[in-house]
Amino acid sequence: MSTDRYTSPLSERYASKEMQYIFSPEMKFKTWRQLWIALAKTERELGLDITEEQIAQLEAHKDDINFETAKEREKLVRHDVMSHVYAYGVQCPKAKGIIHLGATSCYVGDNTDIIIMDKALKLVRAKLVNVIDELAKFADTYKDLPTLAFTHFQPAQPTTVGKRATLWLQEFLMDLEDLTYVLGSLRLLGSKGTTGTQASFLELFDGDQEKVDRLDPLIAQKMGFDSCYAVSGQTYSRKVDTRVANVLAGIAASAYKMSNDIRLLQHLKEVEEPFEKNQIGSSAMAYKRNPMRSERIGSLARYVMVDALNPAITSATQWFERTLDDSANKRLSIPEAFLAADGILDLCLNVVDGLVVYEKVITKRLMAELPFMATENIMMDAVKKGGDRQELHEKIRKLSMEAGARVKQEGKDNNLLELIAADPSFHLSLEELNEAMQPSKYVGCAPQQVTQFLNQMVLPVLKEHKGLLGMKADIHV
Repeated sequence: MSTDRYTSPLSERYASKEMQYIFSPEMKFKTWRQLWIALAKTERELGLDITEEQIAQLEAHKDDINFETAKEREKLVRHDVMSHVYAYGVQCPKAKGIIHLGATSCYVGDNTDIIIMDKALKLVRAKLVNVIDELAKFADTYKDLPTLAFTHFQPAQPTTVGKRATLWLQEFLMDLEDLTYVLGSLRLLGSKGTTGTQASFLELFDGDQEKVDRLDPLIAQKMGFDSCYAVSGQTYSRKVDTRVANVLAGIAASAYKMSNDIRLLQHLKEVEEPFEKNQIGSSAMAYKRNPMRSERIGSLARYVMVDALNPAITSATQWFERTLDDSANKRLSIPEAFLAADGILDLCLNVVDGLVVYEKVITKRLMAELPFMATENIMMDAVKKGGDRQELHEKIRKLSMEAGARVKQEGKDNNLLELIAADPSFHLSLEELNEAMQPSKYVGCAPQQVTQFLNQMVLPVLKEHKGLLGMKADIHV
C-alpha cells in the first residue's frame, strides 16, 4: 500500500480481488493483445498477406506485456493505443507491421470495455444470486414468526419476519432480471473503422464487400461473443454504459432499502447484523454495537446511484460519430460503479448470512401493540354475545384512547384488555380476551405467501443458477 499518494478506498477497503483484477491494467492490456491476434487471424483467413509465423509470434507474447516500454513510449507520443502497438512490436518484430492493421483505437479500447463489463456483470450476477439464496433461507426460517409491521414507521397490522424478508428478496430478483437482460444484450463493437463505415477494411480487401461483412462475425466468434453491434460511429453507443450503470444502481437501491430496514430493526433490538468478538462499536461508548456494515451498504449505495448519472450524461453529449470527452469519465465511472457494487454485495452477503433475530424482543413489542389491533375481532366476539356493534365500537374507541394515554403519558403497560374485561357491555372475561391474543391469528396469509413466493419465484431462479451458489464474502474492514 502506498502511503504518500491517494489510493482509492474502493480497492483498499471495499472491492474484492476478483473485481479489482477485472479492471486491472493487466486484464485490459492482455485483452488488447487478444483482440489484435483475433484481428490478424481473421484478416489472414480472409486473404490478407499475414503469415502463420507472424501470428505465432503474437501468440507467444500475448501475456508477457512490456509495460515499461509502453509507458516510456506514451510519454513521447501521448497516445496509449499506439504506445502499446509499439511495445508489442518490439517483442514481435516480424509481426509489428500487421499489428492493428486497418483498425482504429476504439477497436481495442471499446471492445475491451465490453469484454470487461461482460466479465464484471457475471461476477455481480454470481454475488447477487448468493445474496438471494441467503435471503431465501432466512425468509423460510422465519416465515412463521409474527412481528409488528409498520406503515410510516408507525405500528400496523402484524406480518412475519420471513414475509418482510421477501420484500427485500423481490427487489433483488428484479435486479437479477434486469442484469440478465442487459448482460444478454451486450455485443462487441467489432472493427468498424474511424467513423463506423469500415472504409479502411473495404480498401484492404480491394472492395470485396463479402469479406468485409465476414470480418466482424469472425472476430466476435474468436472473442467469445455471438455478434457485434450492427451499426456504430467510431465507438459503440454510450447508451450501453448507461444501461449497465443503471443495473448497478438498481442493485444498490435494493441493498440500501434492505440495509435501512436492518438498521431500524437493530435500533429496536429485534434484529442485529453480525458483530465480531473483538469488534469496537464506538471509540467513546464501549457498550455500543453499531450496524456499521449496513451503514456502509447505504453509504456505498448512494455513490453507485449517483454515479449512474455519469454514463447517461456522457451518452447524451456525444457529438456525431465520436468525441473524446467520454474517455476520462468512463475510466472513472464504470470501474468504480462496479467496484462499489461488488463491495455492496459482499456486505449484503455477510450481513444476511449472519443476521441475528431476537424473537423474545419481537414478541414483546408485538404483544404491547396487539390489543389495539385485535379490537376488531374483540368487537365481533362481543356482538356474537348480544352486543350492539355501533355502541361497542364507540366504547372500544374511548377505551383505546384511555389505554394509549396510559402508555404514552404515564409510561405504563397497555391495559386495554383489562379495561374491556371490566366493561359489562362486552360480556368477555380477561381470560377469554387473552386467549384471543395469539399473534399467529393476525398475520393473515404471510406464512403461506412466503412459501408460495419461494417455491414459485425464488427456487426456480436458484436452480437455474445453482452453479454459482456457495460463495462467501470476505470483508476487509
